[in-house]
Amino acid sequence: MFKKTTTLLLFFFLSLNYAQTLKLSVYSEISIVTSGPGDELYEKFGHTAIRVKDPLLKLDLIYNYGIFDFDAPNFYLNFIKGFMKYKLARYDFKYSLLRAKQDKRWVKQQILNFTQNEKNAFFYFLEHNASPKNASYFYDPYFDNCATRPRDILKKILKDKLVFADDSITNKKSLRQLMNKEIHTNTWGSFGINMALGNRLDKPATAEEAMYLPDYVFNILEASTIKREEVSLPLIKKEETLLSFDEKQPKPDAFSPFIGFSLLLVLGIFITYKNYKKQKRSKWFDFLLFSTTGIIGILIIFLWFFTNHSTAPNNFNFLWAFPLNFVVAFYMYKKNPPKWITKYILIQLLLILIVLPIIWLTKIQLFSPYLILLLVLLAVRYIYLQKTLNS
Repeated sequence: MFKKTTTLLLFFFLSLNYAQTLKLSVYSEISIVTSGPGDELYEKFGHTAIRVKDPLLKLDLIYNYGIFDFDAPNFYLNFIKGFMKYKLARYDFKYSLLRAKQDKRWVKQQILNFTQNEKNAFFYFLEHNASPKNASYFYDPYFDNCATRPRDILKKILKDKLVFADDSITNKKSLRQLMNKEIHTNTWGSFGINMALGNRLDKPATAEEAMYLPDYVFNILEASTIKREEVSLPLIKKEETLLSFDEKQPKPDAFSPFIGFSLLLVLGIFITYKNYKKQKRSKWFDFLLFSTTGIIGILIIFLWFFTNHSTAPNNFNFLWAFPLNFVVAFYMYKKNPPKWITKYILIQLLLILIVLPIIWLTKIQLFSPYLILLLVLLAVRYIYLQKTLNS
């Protein structure tokens, strides 16, 4: 028992000093590993990780900044509040490749054109980050994720020797537009993300900002350089395809936003037409319409003001999903709502018909294209209510 305990303690203390005493050999390679998109929503953007390989030391490790735990305490509550904890995990590269093979995701690596000192500096940084006390970080899907971390480490190690590719590689697209290329717009995931996030995503992205997406990490590193004694050398020494699969293309949902909102629009127009013919008002329908948009508006304001999500503020979706609608819904359930309701609905109508289109056309904020169907429904119903409640 004593011998076993002594051996475990010795192994523990040796592990603590592992990175400080171990030096990579001249045969070592450090690579940026990019994986293609997967099937789950959080896999649609692909993945970026770092590989350290040294055949002399028999090392082949993957450093993965994209690890999270669904079973962590208050996981979903922290996710909603914007305090999503991810961590760096270090493990054998073969397991990462095996998982990608099972999921049929292509994998490519870019071997960095590093000096021996730069390799070791990069390795020591990763080892320091992989220790339990340093491994966790607060994840931000656009500014601090598995793809931005390798970018930031490169900047830290190479400093002013690193020259990223020109900003033209993004074609002046915004973070939102770059995101919408990765997930099909006719999915509830895309609609929900675009509805929940504000106009910080709508400014033209620089090359560095675009590197929140693994594809852009790959493309930008491919075109980037290192300054060495007034000579510019490619940042990437060699590119290799480790797994070759056809890229999984974004697909619409079977029951998509287009289908859902089209059915809702047809139903709303039908109910409004029947109300017009019978000179009646379907109070239940107005209650559902106002309460639902009000609840969505409350969620938008909650994300904006009461969470840590960096991209939730300045979200102009609240102009159609107005939080006060939830209160108005209860007045609309009455047979004779108060007279001020007509003025309130007129303001809502002007926001939908004038203000929102201006914001959209001037690209102050872009919205899901399928929102148009919902806005048409709201406009039709509001116009009818204006005439009905005023008569």
